[in-house]
Amino acid sequence: SLWRQLSGERAVVLLYLIRILCSTPFFLFPEAFSLCSLSIFALSVEIAADEASNPLSSAFRTRPGASSGIFLSAVTLPGLLVSKLIQTLRAESLLDEAAFEGLHYLRLQYWAASASCLTVLIYLVFISKRHEDGINNTKHTSFCWILVYSLICIVLLGCWPLVVLLSWLLGHGLASIKLMKKILHTFPACASIGESLLVTTGLVIFFGDMVAYTAAKVGVIFKFFFLQLYFKRSEISTIIQGMVASILIFPLLYKYLVEISERSVRIQVNEEDVSRREMRKSVVFYVSLAAVLIFVAPSWMQYVHPFQSNPLLWVLHFVLSDQTKRLLLCMYWLVVIYVSVTRFYGISKNSKTERILLRKYYHLMAVAMFVPALVFQ
Repeated sequence: SLWRQLSGERAVVLLYLIRILCSTPFFLFPEAFSLCSLSIFALSVEIAADEASNPLSSAFRTRPGASSGIFLSAVTLPGLLVSKLIQTLRAESLLDEAAFEGLHYLRLQYWAASASCLTVLIYLVFISKRHEDGINNTKHTSFCWILVYSLICIVLLGCWPLVVLLSWLLGHGLASIKLMKKILHTFPACASIGESLLVTTGLVIFFGDMVAYTAAKVGVIFKFFFLQLYFKRSEISTIIQGMVASILIFPLLYKYLVEISERSVRIQVNEEDVSRREMRKSVVFYVSLAAVLIFVAPSWMQYVHPFQSNPLLWVLHFVLSDQTKRLLLCMYWLVVIYVSVTRFYGISKNSKTERILLRKYYHLMAVAMFVPALVFQ
């Protein structure tokens, strides 16, 4: 029965959705309607995925014993963006041009997030049914969902150039599928489908926004296509986006630099050369990380935003301008990082420690760093 399918996690997510939908004004009816449709579809996919006969777990090699978490992950980011839209409408007047642009930007982010989640859900349905006799029905259902979603975008967002908008949303969806498959195959038995979907959606939205932000500055042709996706950011938003993107892209750069350095030097297999190899990798790591954070990231920041000074100097001035809060908060973060490195890193090298317990340690560290910053904000 339907009541038996209501677990504790699903009940919390339903309360989360009901609270958002009950607070949504009529102006945001398109977003509320699509969020409700996405939630129903995600719940049905999760119920089917949790069945023992479903092939999703074996197809993606998810973490054993963990629930799929598809319902939670599919509605978290779209629900968060709808909440942000509601807060923006309550706090600011739409007669203000800056407020209207901010609302326009948030609505676009919502539709991109919901398109990513919907595309992944359709892909999961297709995977779970592809070995069954009902594959044609599954294809028919998938195309129906795509058609319904496209019609929603056309009817409710008809004031925007539809070709660019739908192409942008479709690109988010395809990128989400590709990235989620890559994460689950690269880290087998480490995450559930829901966890990978949540991470994938966040990364795709983040980098998609960064691409639009950069492309709008490139030239006249790109401005014509990406101007409706562009929103003027503050200095803080630009710096955070640049630094986070640099840290996320850095592992790929480091991997290729290490491969190049190893090919350029012939290494004999002995203890001395192994130690030299590790030392060389450490030097490459720190030098390349410093180059990315000091030169590459600030260069991108100054390209997309007219900083009056170097972004790193701007950050230093921003921190020192309020010593009672910002400087103390940075010192607190350093203490938390030091404690986590000295304590938790030693535990992580102990093979006797359960992995789930180790994850909770790092969750605790993240909460300890996040809550004071949220209070100060």
